[in-house]
Amino acid sequence: MTITVAAGIGLVPLLACDAMPYDALPHARVHPADAGPAGAGPDPAAAGDPFGAACRIGVDGSWVTAYCHNPYPGTDQVRLHIECVRWWDLDSDSAPVAVGPAQTVRLAGRCWDEVGTAWISHGKAG
Repeated sequence: MTITVAAGIGLVPLLACDAMPYDALPHARVHPADAGPAGAGPDPAAAGDPFGAACRIGVDGSWVTAYCHNPYPGTDQVRLHIECVRWWDLDSDSAPVAVGPAQTVRLAGRCWDEVGTAWISHGKAG
């Protein structure tokens, strides 16, 4: 019985992701060692400092909505980037929004016709 319940619980996230109109998956956490310039290598002093808001992106027709929650003590600067399918439809990048500790922010944008891709970028505030 325990195995059946555990297997049933494990399927819930898979079903929830398949039911979304767009691949609405949480963004991977950004660690300071990964956020630096390319080729800089990991910073040993910052290796134990977790950072980065968890974001979920949803697309409904031509509208994109993202919710980002920061569970960490550092402030994260998040931006929503939208790439539209049609060549004449302007791609957009939102202004940076500060997500403080234990805060959730909502970012939204749209294309005139169809959304190609949408993603969130992260950065340290300061």
